[in-house]
Amino acid sequence: MVFRSPLELYPSHLFLPNFVDRPLLLAASLPRPRSPEDPAMFQLPTLSFTAEQVASVCETLEETGDIERLGRFLWSLPVAPGACDAINKHEAIQRARAVVAYHTGSFRELYHILENHKFTKESHGKLQAMWLEAHYQEAEKLRGRPLGPVDKYRVRKKFPLPRTIWDGEQKTHCFKERTRGLLREWYLQDPYPNPSKKRELAQATGLTPTQVGNWFKNRRQRDRAAAAKNRSEKALKITLYHAHNYRRVIKHKDAFCYKFALFSPRFLLINLFKKFNGLEVLFNLTLITMKRAFLIH
Repeated sequence: MVFRSPLELYPSHLFLPNFVDRPLLLAASLPRPRSPEDPAMFQLPTLSFTAEQVASVCETLEETGDIERLGRFLWSLPVAPGACDAINKHEAIQRARAVVAYHTGSFRELYHILENHKFTKESHGKLQAMWLEAHYQEAEKLRGRPLGPVDKYRVRKKFPLPRTIWDGEQKTHCFKERTRGLLREWYLQDPYPNPSKKRELAQATGLTPTQVGNWFKNRRQRDRAAAAKNRSEKALKITLYHAHNYRRVIKHKDAFCYKFALFSPRFLLINLFKKFNGLEVLFNLTLITMKRAFLIH
């Protein structure tokens, strides 16, 4: 039996490359294989997002309250070339960064974001609450105790809201002056509004019916307290007035009794025993008796 090699049984072009069709490459000219230590060997394709896509993801995570995922997304954010400026100017992304900074306790970063980016009015309420609460927490940590209403008032005075998250309208008792003015007008018309009026007023002021009801309740309590205080002050003035007049009457009464004691023995004895003691009383009684005897005769 004769053995044949595979090259003899099958065409050579099935096993070997056709070196005739293309030139032979030397080993030195071949590309070197990458070593396992080469990081580019395991690098995944880079994803790129536009500013609008990043903002959409931030808004979704912020609305769901998943702050941890929102923070990871912002830290590992792949950005398309040339989109950095657009991202730094996008309000939803800056607001998301502020939310993450607040929840992680990075208050310095929070203040920097809020003070250096102009936000629209729709974001003011949430950002104002974070600004104040961050300062409250810092003050509590510094003082080592919870803050009371007076302490919080002093913190608000020391750290006013930046104009980037505030429209400049003054607030009092958490309500704007325009809102409080409208509430006062309705209160003068009806201090006890029914539920339908509360809902109507809530729509006009942007508050909730519960907030409107609480405002009316507190206002009625303040008015009752003020009325009671006025009644107390008025009663005190009346009492002092009568006491003053009583002292004047007693003073004039004493003078009257002393002056006309000759004609009223009862008042004479009462006032003399009040004013004199011992021999002086006897002397005066004797003198008065002599005068009365003289007048009678």
